[in-house]
Amino acid sequence: MPRSVNAVASRARRKKTMALAKGYFGRRKNVWTVSKNAVEKGLVYAYEGRKQKKRTFRGIWIQRINAATRQHGMSYSQFMGAVNAKGIKLNRKVLADLAMNHPEAFKAVVDQVK
Repeated sequence: MPRSVNAVASRARRKKTMALAKGYFGRRKNVWTVSKNAVEKGLVYAYEGRKQKKRTFRGIWIQRINAATRQHGMSYSQFMGAVNAKGIKLNRKVLADLAMNHPEAFKAVVDQVK
């Protein structure tokens, strides 16, 4: 009985990986074993990057809130403590957006917690 290799599915798998390697430099774009490793590594970095993006943005929001609260004579930690004590349900993303794009609304929030 002849050996079964399922060449159609194997070729499709390889084509999918090679398509993901498009734009890579050198052998990484056209040699199967090299591109397979490069694509796997790239997908790992992409997964980690999606997690790191959330951390980075939280830090940016904190810096923006801190800069805005210091203009009103408070520190970030004092402000966030007062916001939580007053029961204001605004997260850091919204507070940072208010501080950047709507300073008068942010001032109203600061005045409310003072």
